[in-house]
Amino acid sequence: MKRCLNRLSVSLLLLSAWGAPAGAERPVHLDRIKLPPGFAISVYARVDDARSMALSPSGHLYVGNRQEDSVYVVAPPKGDRPGVVRKIIGGLNSPNGVAFKEGALYVAEINRILKFTDIERNPRVRPIVINENYPTNQNHGWKFIAFGPDGKLYIPVGAPCNICESEEEIFGTITRINADGSNREIYARGIRNTVGFDWNPESGELWFTDNGRDNLGEDIPSDELNRAPRAGMHFGYPYFHAKGIPDPKFSRGKQRADYVEPEVDLGAHVAALGMRFYTGRMFPPAYRGRVFIAQHGSWNRRVKSGYHVMMVRFDEGKRAIYEPFATGWLNDEDVWGRPVDVLVMPDGSLLLSDDFSGTIYRITYRPGAEK
Repeated sequence: MKRCLNRLSVSLLLLSAWGAPAGAERPVHLDRIKLPPGFAISVYARVDDARSMALSPSGHLYVGNRQEDSVYVVAPPKGDRPGVVRKIIGGLNSPNGVAFKEGALYVAEINRILKFTDIERNPRVRPIVINENYPTNQNHGWKFIAFGPDGKLYIPVGAPCNICESEEEIFGTITRINADGSNREIYARGIRNTVGFDWNPESGELWFTDNGRDNLGEDIPSDELNRAPRAGMHFGYPYFHAKGIPDPKFSRGKQRADYVEPEVDLGAHVAALGMRFYTGRMFPPAYRGRVFIAQHGSWNRRVKSGYHVMMVRFDEGKRAIYEPFATGWLNDEDVWGRPVDVLVMPDGSLLLSDDFSGTIYRITYRPGAEK
């Protein structure tokens, strides 16, 4: 049942008058970023612990985070100046996920989904809880959320562990609910932890990243890019990982053919998070339909991996080709940035969030600038 939050559980800040602009203190090294010829990168905004992003019809960018308790809004930049940032809500429990639909902002905490109705015309609007029946587990509990072509809100529930077989069927899934929070159902199973998904603009099929388990080796298993064209599919966790790697404990008595293999192996421990199909028209025509994937980077690998924006394109035979698009946040084992989420803007540019440096970047392309 919908209900308003009490004053102790959340503090709302007036968008136009309260709060100083957010901004991390870590340095940003745009000169280290390598892109294909013709592309350029700039700072769109500085937002502390910038994670998931959602754009409103007015052009305001809403940004969630995992380590803090707040949601931010970024006003459209004017000229070459970064967008003005304001904190609009605080006191939340890892509000990583944000989504926008029909004038309302949706925010995912660990165990509940909030809705801010008509927030752009009324920044003081009090949120309502549309669903508070998700697990409270912190491990893989932060959520990326997005509305699908069916109008439903898709919400993942990560595994409550590194590797385990949970008795509660809600774990290791992608769920979906109606926009009012009702009718929760499990759409896909066997998913260790997805923090990014999108729908193919041509087929309408759901694609998502999935993070592979730890403590199986430096180079296995790979993270995954998966395709779920229909409800009810099982993607193998905790029994099988990546393409054909059985789990030494949980695969006994299981058959790999009973589970869906990934479309693409993305690399071991790269922490593939946000992903989007490119639907814009700023980039060259060959980029349309390609998948951009933010790699947050490894946390316990002896030699670090990830820390890139990668790209998946498909050749004429529909074979997936996986290659770097933007690199440079990792230099000789020195990390200064960690990509999290990507978002295609109406003008065709690509936004990229970085929770380590507290930055949102804008990647653009200018014809004739290849040389």
